[in-house]
Amino acid sequence: MKIVSISENKKIEKRIAITPDIAKKYINLGFKICLSENYGTHLGITDNEFQSLGVNIIKNEKELINNSDIIIQLNLLSDDKLSLLKSNQTVVGILNPYNNNNKEKIENLANKKINFFSLEMLPRITRAQSMDILSSQANLAGYKAVIESFANFEKAIPMMMTAAGTVPAAKVLVVGAGVAGLQAIATAKRMGAIVFATDVRMASKEQVESLGGKFLTVEGAENLETEGGYAKEASDDFKKKQEELLGETLKKIDIVICTALIPGKKAPLIIKENMINNMQAGSVIYDLAAVQGGNTAFTDVDKVVDKNGVKIMGETNILNKLPISASSLYAKNVYNFVSNLYDKENKKININLEDEIIEKTLIT
Repeated sequence: MKIVSISENKKIEKRIAITPDIAKKYINLGFKICLSENYGTHLGITDNEFQSLGVNIIKNEKELINNSDIIIQLNLLSDDKLSLLKSNQTVVGILNPYNNNNKEKIENLANKKINFFSLEMLPRITRAQSMDILSSQANLAGYKAVIESFANFEKAIPMMMTAAGTVPAAKVLVVGAGVAGLQAIATAKRMGAIVFATDVRMASKEQVESLGGKFLTVEGAENLETEGGYAKEASDDFKKKQEELLGETLKKIDIVICTALIPGKKAPLIIKENMINNMQAGSVIYDLAAVQGGNTAFTDVDKVVDKNGVKIMGETNILNKLPISASSLYAKNVYNFVSNLYDKENKKININLEDEIIEKTLIT
């Protein structure tokens, strides 16, 4: 069987789906690997390096797609490439089926009997952890959001005691204590900040405190968590109490990292205009939910917005600033998924819908 991966649009996506070490693993499983020309050159990986492992480099992308059994990508292919797909081919990637722009495309391709596996739909079960692209990428995003925020904050982060006086430690608030949020807490603590965190899921309290953060919650808080471990929408009463607590807390905070998302829905608006107006000038907010609408009233994707001296930031793809690390983790996640999908004895794809991992991720 032949696995193919095509270069992404490097202006918006610098990660790659197959790294040299993972290409070697696929070949050892019995796959033939074909990549487009200059597939990893922007990351310092030459075509010669891939070819030395037994990978075929193909210039013609139409030929690549036509002769493939499995196509592994990060994002949904462009329309012209999607039109080349044939019945019984398999596509694996982050296909974002909730996105309205993608729904119609995916429905049309379902009629062509193409197997589309969207890895962000993986169930939260132990067996799927090694395939969990959301967690691996969110870890890096949480770390990098802190680094970017600190770089834009014009004061020292740790407490410093000098003969001239003491510089107080920066106070950081992390909104949302999922994978990205927990990594943000850990990173900020390692750099000497005082860290607070808030989340609608009470189950996250212990995790926050284990990392040295202080968990903020309102009186009578409920555990607003789905069976899959994600946050769900809160009641109006809870939102009101949370807003009051958050508004008072933000007056004393230097840096905010927003990570709150609800799968398949617009990001919840958590930090409102009046809250930002009451923050200290010089404060920084990094919004990891920017692409999904943002957690703040002023988030504008790929721009630094200044509101009364408060900087609000959010990027389309923060992982473009860590493409080597992000590619390494993503490629391993996908390899583990494909290994589970592949019938090694009969050398074919086995779409076993009794397997929860396959059933949940197969969207066409």
